[in-house]
Amino acid sequence: MKTLLGVRIGAAALVATLMGGTAAFAGAFGLREQSTQAQGQAFAGAAAGSGGVSSMFWNPAVITMRPGFIAEQNLTYIAPSATIATAPGTNPVFARLGDSGDIGQGAAVPAGANSYQVNDRLWLGIATDAPFGLATKPNQVWAGEAYGRSSRIFSLAINPVVAFKVNEWLSVGAGPNIEYFRLTLRQATPIPGLLPQNYPSSFLKGESWGVGFTAGATVTPWEGTAFGIGYRSSVHHDIDGSIGVPILALAPVAGQVRASLNTPDKLSVGLTQAVSPVARVSLGFEWDNWSRLGTVGIVSKTLGVPVNALPLNYKDGFLYSIGGEYDVNPALTLRAGFGYETSPIDFTNRSVRLPDGDRYSANVGASYRWNDRLTLNIAYSHLFLDRSRLLAGLGRDYNVGNIAFAGLVDSSVDIVSVGFRYAFGAPPAPAPVPLVRKN
Repeated sequence: MKTLLGVRIGAAALVATLMGGTAAFAGAFGLREQSTQAQGQAFAGAAAGSGGVSSMFWNPAVITMRPGFIAEQNLTYIAPSATIATAPGTNPVFARLGDSGDIGQGAAVPAGANSYQVNDRLWLGIATDAPFGLATKPNQVWAGEAYGRSSRIFSLAINPVVAFKVNEWLSVGAGPNIEYFRLTLRQATPIPGLLPQNYPSSFLKGESWGVGFTAGATVTPWEGTAFGIGYRSSVHHDIDGSIGVPILALAPVAGQVRASLNTPDKLSVGLTQAVSPVARVSLGFEWDNWSRLGTVGIVSKTLGVPVNALPLNYKDGFLYSIGGEYDVNPALTLRAGFGYETSPIDFTNRSVRLPDGDRYSANVGASYRWNDRLTLNIAYSHLFLDRSRLLAGLGRDYNVGNIAFAGLVDSSVDIVSVGFRYAFGAPPAPAPVPLVRKN
């Protein structure tokens, strides 16, 4: 009965993830919102288990920290606000079309994690989450329309894991990461004889399944201290899709295309230290290898030749975080945290589709233990992003018809997350071995 209930909970999380929208608010188009509990501490110590069983997103070995059968579900609403103001240097014909308006698209991001203790050494787990996502949509007609009218990236990952408690202080875990990836990009296409406000849109669509893996270890050298390190591998995607380019305003021509994309691998390190019987401090570090993306070539499947490219050319991203939690009483725990993330995107590679920048996050959260089995979690974050500039056109990575566009980006993000943990209890202790005495 317990196993059947766990399957139903996992299936519900999978359906919710498939139905959810996405909005990127880790660096570039990454999503870090996988654990309500960890969010309250700015994800500090997530690789060391500060996010509960949901910490398996960062480190699968953490599931050995929870006995019995545990189910966790999290639902996060991301509310971004971002505008791109037209700046001097923009082509005058396009400058009069105005600013972007708010390009941010709010989205709900579900994530689920379940673990089951088989015996005193072996645990099984499964997580469903969305590691990548993007949703931006400026005004249909605006000064930067030749570089972006809408962008959407959706992903789904299913990650079954096995973890083994080697001894009282060391645990290891690993598992395959099965990932679905889909993108849809639209932008205005300049056509001679038409005014810019009448330009039709071209599009690029594609999807793919790929497989990678996760692995990690936790070390608990003594009571009150937990250290963890986790790794999520890159996933290679052979994307099948189509590209549509309007030759005339009412006669679009579509063709089948393919592209190869490698998602970034992630290394996470976490430390949680008890400073009193009711208080703990956590530290976190994450490295995302975004530089492996480079330029993504778009190749015609019919002709076998490149027809377009996405010059991402991202740098690596880094997150540094610190957080703490305090047990007010046996039922209520409060959390707070601060994070600083260096974005893989800067002036050299910033685009209107994803005008990202370095960000600072202020986070608070709480847990309420309803009873011995059920715990409710809530968290809130506000992200402050640096004001940034972007430039497209001749001599830049992003260049459409030598149309110059310069912009100033102002953005911020509010994130609210709710979740719960349900514990089904530890497995029964093994029967004692009879003591045989010699007469």
